[in-house]
Amino acid sequence: MAANVSPRNAPRPLDVEAVRRDFPILATTVHGRPLTYLDSAASSQRARPVLEAVEHYERHSHANVHRGVHALSQAATAAFEGARERVRRFINAVSVKEVIFVRGTTEGINLVAQSYARPRLRPGDEILITALEHHANIVPWQMVCEQTGAHLRVAPINRRGEVPFDEFQRQLSPRTRLAAFAHISNALGTVLPVKRMIEAARAQGAVVLIDGAQAVPHARVDVRALGADFYTFSGHKMYAPTGIGVLYGREELLAAMPPWQGGGDMILTVSFEKTTYNELPAKFEAGTPNISGAVGLAAAMDYLEGLGIEAVAAHEQHLLELATVELGRMPQIELVGTAAHKAAVLSFTMKGVHAHDLGTILDADGVAVRTGHHCAMPVMTFFGLPATARASFACYNTEEDVARLVRALERAREVFG
Repeated sequence: MAANVSPRNAPRPLDVEAVRRDFPILATTVHGRPLTYLDSAASSQRARPVLEAVEHYERHSHANVHRGVHALSQAATAAFEGARERVRRFINAVSVKEVIFVRGTTEGINLVAQSYARPRLRPGDEILITALEHHANIVPWQMVCEQTGAHLRVAPINRRGEVPFDEFQRQLSPRTRLAAFAHISNALGTVLPVKRMIEAARAQGAVVLIDGAQAVPHARVDVRALGADFYTFSGHKMYAPTGIGVLYGREELLAAMPPWQGGGDMILTVSFEKTTYNELPAKFEAGTPNISGAVGLAAAMDYLEGLGIEAVAAHEQHLLELATVELGRMPQIELVGTAAHKAAVLSFTMKGVHAHDLGTILDADGVAVRTGHHCAMPVMTFFGLPATARASFACYNTEEDVARLVRALERAREVFG
């Protein structure tokens, strides 16, 4: 996924051993073996600065945010809203009004589905997704179609796991009211040509949502440069805590949308006759938020930018290329998803062995990979597979991690004959 760079502007090399020292969990042993963590696409580990930021908040600043006049509430509010500004800078949003804190990508998509799409769609309208999507970017749109009479259309993929742009474009029409697709496939690592796809969809008058869960940890994302109407991602895939994420939306769209949930902080006044809703972004943040999660998310963004996102991406690409070559030499291994442009995700199967059994053997050697359908059952169906094993790389992985994966696979081959 790393961009082509000249020697003059090439990213500085990543000091991986120094990075690894920032992640205490990597010193863990599993079944007496050193942990080889290759499951960051599901949930990345936390760096010490993130852990310390959350602990400092919990020890010294915790209180409920907004409206409190006492010192702790003021400190918590400053930390929470400071995190929102940090997110705004990280994704280059115009205003903090465009940054909505949610539990994660799934909640961000559901918010748009129910607050933007459901009130606007009519029978005969269309929503366009791709065949690569995570369930979280399929099911909410199916629900909206059931609620409104709209139709769900799906742009197909090819055997490399790519979405051919002409096929995507062919599915667009004046009836397309919304297009929603991943920036990067979680199951295969395919990097979609999102800017071209956004431009094509908007040329038909469609609003566009991007599932950026797998992109934000691996590439610099500029929402203004992309031109997406909505962009959503999760903290726990980019070294931040679980239960925190972001929905970016263009201010004019968010302002015109009704609240999705009701409760505290999303109101200005309440009477039994009428409720007046709060301004953005509070309108979409009912109830007590995940304050420490937001603090951790801001710290993770600081950490990632301190490493250099381009340097991280280049390092991960190197590991992906190395692992692709090494596993490609193993006759019993079939790689699934061989797109020309990929992020650091490698899905594969072993002949005659179910992915869950393979994952169990790898775990005995301390190698943690994800096995299953990866919440992308239509992708598995397309390839005629019940499941795959998936190794995913992050800033803290090394060439030795790839070597341990290969050795564990060789041992699995011996076990299964």
